[in-house]
Amino acid sequence: MILHPQFPFRLYLVISEADCKHHNFLVVAEEAIKGGVDIIQLREKHALTTAFIEKAKRLKEITDRHNVPLIINDNLDVAIQVDAAGIHVGNSDLPPVAIRSQWNQADKLIGYSIEYLEQLSNEQTEVADYLGISPIFSTATKTDTITEWGLQGISTIRKQTQQPLVAIGNMNISNARSVLHAGADCIAVVSAICGSANPQKAASELINELIK
Repeated sequence: MILHPQFPFRLYLVISEADCKHHNFLVVAEEAIKGGVDIIQLREKHALTTAFIEKAKRLKEITDRHNVPLIINDNLDVAIQVDAAGIHVGNSDLPPVAIRSQWNQADKLIGYSIEYLEQLSNEQTEVADYLGISPIFSTATKTDTITEWGLQGISTIRKQTQQPLVAIGNMNISNARSVLHAGADCIAVVSAICGSANPQKAASELINELIK
């Protein structure tokens, strides 16, 4: 697998306290990193900003210790407060152009979710560092999506952009390789690791599948 020079990540964990079924989310995060996760996004859609900041600070202690970037989902205040590595937003969130104007640091990553092909030619996509293709396959962990892209969708998007593509949506060990072959640079998982009784093993199995 050839890693994208601006986004050299393979296994992206999207984590929330609610999605962690067997262990505290901090335990899941650290075990997942030990297993091979190399970038983590904290997604707490329903948490108040103060609670979100506290969770992010605790998680960042772990990610910093392992030199793993921490991305914050859709809350620029939290991202700035904890000095996160970046932020990920969708169509209904603060747009990437506005984020760049408010958080003008060249080393900060902005991820942008793609729900329509037309987004590939807009100014928001141009300033993003990577594109989240969501969902590839329908998933119970995210129900507010527009397009189920499938493998053909990834392939179509890959032909239209050179930006790093992160595939999310029911990603697991059975489909990880096919998603990469279709054109994704990285896969993002939620349940495959957060729902596992052994998150380190789950991450290790996924990364081994990705680097075959």
